[in-house]
Amino acid sequence: MPLNHPETPRKKGALRGRESRDQSLNTKLTKTEIAVVKAASEADGRALGEWVREAVLKAARSSAAALGADPLMTEIVALQLFLTNVLSPVACGERMSAEQYQELMRNVKTNKHRAVREVIAQYIAKNEEEHHG
Repeated sequence: MPLNHPETPRKKGALRGRESRDQSLNTKLTKTEIAVVKAASEADGRALGEWVREAVLKAARSSAAALGADPLMTEIVALQLFLTNVLSPVACGERMSAEQYQELMRNVKTNKHRAVREVIAQYIAKNEEEHHG
C-alpha cells in the first residue's frame, strides 16, 4: 500500500489539539471486501474513513506490541519457560544433569522472544474477543 504525501499547506484553524492528518494510505479491495468493510463501519456507527483508520491503527499497534515486546516481559516469559521445564522433572523426583541444565538454558534463550510474541498475541486476541463478544 503506497503512502501519499500531499504537499498542500495546512489549513489554519482546522485542528483542535491533534496532529494534522495530511497523509493518505491507499489500497484496493474487491467488491466483496469493500462490502464487508462498509458493513462493519455502518454496524459500528462510524464513517467509513474513520472506521478504516481506527482498524488500521489498531492492527498496527497490536503488531508493534507483539514485535517490540518489552524486555522485562521477555524475561518474565523466559523465567516461566525455565520454571515450567525445570519443575516438572523435579516434581517427579528426577535429577537434571549439568548437560541437561545447559541445554535447557540454551533452549530458553533461543525461544524466549518467540514465546513472548505468542503470549502477547494470545492476550491481544483474548482482549479483542472480550470487547467484541
